Amino acid sequence: MQPVKETQAPVDTADIAPAPHEKHAGIVSRWTVLLGILAIGLFYFALPDSLTIGPSWLLLAIEGIVIIPLIFIRRSGHPLAPKAVRILALLLLGVVTLGLVGSVALLILNLPAEKGSSLLRDAALLWGTNILVFALWYWEIDGGGPLKRHLSGHKAADFMFPQQADGNTTGWVAHFVDYLFLAFTGATALSPADTFPLTRQAKMLMMIEAMLSMVVIVLLAARAVNIYGQ
Repeated sequence: MQPVKETQAPVDTADIAPAPHEKHAGIVSRWTVLLGILAIGLFYFALPDSLTIGPSWLLLAIEGIVIIPLIFIRRSGHPLAPKAVRILALLLLGVVTLGLVGSVALLILNLPAEKGSSLLRDAALLWGTNILVFALWYWEIDGGGPLKRHLSGHKAADFMFPQQADGNTTGWVAHFVDYLFLAFTGATALSPADTFPLTRQAKMLMMIEAMLSMVVIVLLAARAVNIYGQ
């Protein structure tokens, strides 16, 4: 009689709890993400009505309608499924991205009426909004989102940070600030710095961010030359 080989049951990765330092990092990142979303709404609110689609408070209201119920549901002890939260996050990101693109388009149309100081302020608000919007996109799409990144051991997926170049053997965890830095360098240098896009969706997002940033910078420079040349 041949001995029966024991088979090991597959491990359910959904039940793996994060390490204490990773759990703390996740809590910190969640709050920074919420602050980033709030900052986008405040930047939009600070724009003149001529550069907003609808009233300037509309984006803040939409953010509140989506986020406040999620916070209460989470604290009730019966949070929504991660997939549902991710869908809501992507929908909200889609809305704020449309608001950003619309405002940049309105800036182009209203450029002749923009004064020197107001143009500088509006361009700075749109540039900062661009960074925050795409930092949130990078945070949400990389590796399928925060939960899937944890389950995969934070290996390089859509982006490769320097700490992941060796397969992330140290268990390094990307915080929201890391994606914010990635978005900042993309909007400033118009190209990746030390973090590289690996997938087509990551490359497309970085292209869109760089294009919007370039439009704002070029418009600002062109208008400045026109003002000082008069």
